Amino acid sequence: MADTIFINGQVLTVNKHDTITEAVAVEGNKIVAVGRNEEVKQLISENTKVIDLKGKSLLPGFIDSHLHITMYGTNKLAVSCKDPSIGSLDDLIIALKDKAANTPKGQWVRAWGFNNTKIAEGRYPTRYELDQVSTEHPVLVIRACGHISVANSMALEIEGIENDTPDPEGGEIIRDENGVPTGVLVEQAHMNIFETAQFSQEELTKAVEAASRDFVEAGITSIHDAGGYGPDNLRVLQQAVKSGGVKTRIYAMICSLNQSEEFIRKAIDSGITTGLGDEKFRIGPAKVFIDGSSSGPTVATRQPYTSDEENYGILYYTQEELNQILGEAHEKGFQITAHAQGDRAIEMLLNCIEKALEKNPRQDHRHRIEHSGITMPDLVTRIKKLGVVPIPNPPFFYEYGDGYIKNYGERVNHMYPVKDFIESGIIAAGASDNPVAHYNPLLGIHVAVNRKSQTEQVVGIGQKVDILEAIRLYTWNGAYASFEEKFKGSIEIGKLADLVVLDCPITEVDVEKIKDIKVEMTIIDGEIVYESEAVHI
Repeated sequence: MADTIFINGQVLTVNKHDTITEAVAVEGNKIVAVGRNEEVKQLISENTKVIDLKGKSLLPGFIDSHLHITMYGTNKLAVSCKDPSIGSLDDLIIALKDKAANTPKGQWVRAWGFNNTKIAEGRYPTRYELDQVSTEHPVLVIRACGHISVANSMALEIEGIENDTPDPEGGEIIRDENGVPTGVLVEQAHMNIFETAQFSQEELTKAVEAASRDFVEAGITSIHDAGGYGPDNLRVLQQAVKSGGVKTRIYAMICSLNQSEEFIRKAIDSGITTGLGDEKFRIGPAKVFIDGSSSGPTVATRQPYTSDEENYGILYYTQEELNQILGEAHEKGFQITAHAQGDRAIEMLLNCIEKALEKNPRQDHRHRIEHSGITMPDLVTRIKKLGVVPIPNPPFFYEYGDGYIKNYGERVNHMYPVKDFIESGIIAAGASDNPVAHYNPLLGIHVAVNRKSQTEQVVGIGQKVDILEAIRLYTWNGAYASFEEKFKGSIEIGKLADLVVLDCPITEVDVEKIKDIKVEMTIIDGEIVYESEAVHI
């Protein structure tokens, strides 16, 4: 008999037929029946909890296939530039001063989510403006993309950045007309200072536990963590899952946001490989960064930016270096992937995968492309041929779509091209890249269906998909991207009871309002781990 039964619902199974039915039964942590009310009700005993869905949607738990749980969690400890109260640099300075007043001298004062295109002044603060916050605290303001930051003079001094400090490979220290650093640090220069501004292990643990609670409230039952800074990230995640502080299942990429190739080398030398772990915590692919941020913009493109004919973006590696790093990881049994946003970076990754497979053939490798931003038709063809799994980010259009139109012009018709992937028979998995974009999967589904920015600009309308296709991006396809589709990602007998209840039947909602749908209940392993107050009203 069942422990819990859901009846009278719109059950979107996301099985291979996209069957929609009425009821589901759960025993322990597994789904034991799926079907009509009358059939499933036969498993009711006096101890069975019966949940009447009253026509609301029951879906597989959402899977976010690329986010940074530690970064999001630690951001909660900092000033949020996405707060509506911060509309100007003056607002930011005031908020940072308040933060500094409650921070011991010498400790870092941080802000995150800064977007120079949305602040009143339309620019970054300078180091000297951040010096107004404090000269006794290092101050760091991180752009929303996570690839650019601004530091005050004390922070620059701690990092050892002076007038004659050379740019790091793959990064830039922005300077004024006199060669003096302005405080703006791009790509590898940002990664370096972010690693310097470390959090304690206690702070990291609190951060990932807080992040997990937010994710669970959004119906996210599994995440693919795309890396943090240094080995503490992986250790803290594993321990937090083991202790139960983190409820979400984790597929952890072997990636450090700074010097990732060194982190991969240590993982190879340790003898671990993709797949090690269990249903709660598992080692994922080896990952590096090839290029930069789509909104920065610093992505590597084959043609110059529409907004700047001299700009082709930034690359972290040569083709030979990339082939060596990821080629060896492939040879040792890893699933391999890379942050690749621009079409030049995507082409480089496909070249690398092709060469690795020629040298060491492997069936069902499921090598990935994180983001797969500007994916032109020739690249889609190669992705299909090589059996690669792209991980696009539909919610990016909501926050950054207007900038994409400005910077990339007609190429927006091929950015995160979910429709092209589906029509080509490519399995692509949806992701937020949180904290770059909001983690809410329903926002991602909304944007995949509508392809509109926050200002209602259409961004590549030909790539929009229907609601069931968008849901699959955030469920079964996410499980496939981590080799876990046999036991999660759809509502089928024998699979894990990871489920989410919405506050309405999602297929009957006006598509323009999908983002407004709320999660009422989240179930992981058959246990209700979140229940909204609305359920008890």
